[in-house]
Amino acid sequence: MKFKNIKYLGIAVGLLFTAAACSEEFLYVDPKGLDLVENYYKNEDQAYSGLIAVYDIIGKQSKGFENMICMLNAGSDDFFAGGGNVGDGAGIHAFDNYTLDQINMPESFWSDFYQGISRANILLEKLPETKMDADKKARFVAETKALRAYYYFELVRTFKNIPLILQPISPSQTYNTLQVSPDAVYAQIEKDLMEAKADLPNKLLDVKTEAGRLTKGSVQALLGKVYLYEKKNSLAATEFAEVNGTPGSTSVYGYKLLDNFADLWVINNKFNSEAIIEILHTDKSNADWGFWGSGADEGNSINIMVGPRGYTRPTGSTAPEYVSGWSFNTVTPALYAVLKGDPRFDATILDMKAMKASGKADWAPHYQDTGYFLKKFMPLNSDTSTGAGATALNYKQDVYAIRLADTYLMEAEALGGTGSRAQALLDAVRARVGLASVPVSIDAIMLERRKELAGEGHRWFDLVRTGKAAAALADKGFVAGKNEIWPIPYSNLPNTKIVQNPNY
Repeated sequence: MKFKNIKYLGIAVGLLFTAAACSEEFLYVDPKGLDLVENYYKNEDQAYSGLIAVYDIIGKQSKGFENMICMLNAGSDDFFAGGGNVGDGAGIHAFDNYTLDQINMPESFWSDFYQGISRANILLEKLPETKMDADKKARFVAETKALRAYYYFELVRTFKNIPLILQPISPSQTYNTLQVSPDAVYAQIEKDLMEAKADLPNKLLDVKTEAGRLTKGSVQALLGKVYLYEKKNSLAATEFAEVNGTPGSTSVYGYKLLDNFADLWVINNKFNSEAIIEILHTDKSNADWGFWGSGADEGNSINIMVGPRGYTRPTGSTAPEYVSGWSFNTVTPALYAVLKGDPRFDATILDMKAMKASGKADWAPHYQDTGYFLKKFMPLNSDTSTGAGATALNYKQDVYAIRLADTYLMEAEALGGTGSRAQALLDAVRARVGLASVPVSIDAIMLERRKELAGEGHRWFDLVRTGKAAAALADKGFVAGKNEIWPIPYSNLPNTKIVQNPNY
């Protein structure tokens, strides 16, 4: 999630923080940049640039080859890694078949979020001396704390045993940084989010200039999710209740389920009423192969990754003019079977087998091909950028980190899957796609999550946190007591006090 004008400030801020915050290594600060940081953040404009730089890291969900969504999909029972061959992305394939180790674990899943934390720590240290309106400053502080909490949440639920760093550190201090207990990390996440809520607006005053910024509702939704992961269900339900309001109606924050599920995936349907935390992308970042995935690109990489390779349409075909992609995250037969007959199938899965059988389109099957592809993020040729850079790297579809149907189902789960409100929340998600009510239960809620949120990066976490991963992922090689968390990338271990996770 980035402000709409981040593409104008990204280069300047990137230069600042390449020297100032953290490199691709753990938290190694380049001393040459320290004077620049010391003299920055003097006024509101400089603080705003710093805030945008903190926001920019949330794009890890969907930009670059090593994006969270494609990686997490590959580790679930709903998708394979796919791609061109088994060597097409060692990390994503190792997660798919549960051979991840400290060598093939992509380092960026650790370092990128620590880069965001480092930027947040610097900004929080500098803001008290910044000359700007007090209310605006309080909002900047709140957003920065919430983003730091977001990044720590991503780290603790993937790596579990991590350092907790709350202020800028010198290069020498990185060698002595220790890991803390997950409970300590979660306590800090809660603290940051609770403090952030008080100084954030209920709604954005001007979407044209503020799109992508956090609000009280988005922070409450994130806090509710954090509580759910900690199994603090009553606290989670309280947060979600205010975010969700009356099921099926408009909440106090303006959130409302879209009438048409498929509209969620219309690329130009940005900032709709269902979006709670929306990650922005642009087709005007001019991203090119030389810096793709380095943080300077702002396009949605999932778009090109999930499309079928060699997609073609014969003359006169009525098939959509999809972009020919790279065939990552091919849909498993298991997910196909779960969604077959569900009203969300056509918006979620592209059935290339059926397209070919009907003579409407064809494709070139590659590694782990099933004939089924993730349609939610599949762009049309008309969505291709006309700007500079590589067209494959400049798609503009936004991504939902949290959306309303997700929080409906999380609240129903936090309520124990029982009671009239849990039933109403489940019913609202199903009614939106024309499905009749089914008795609410935890199993019903988790099945609905699998169908509703397929391909959005939630399934693996849902399996792990509910203790169902070992059974669901056994045929992929999942080992209980090991694969619930990722190995810490090797580059963060030598000459430090960081200890590798168990069994890796």
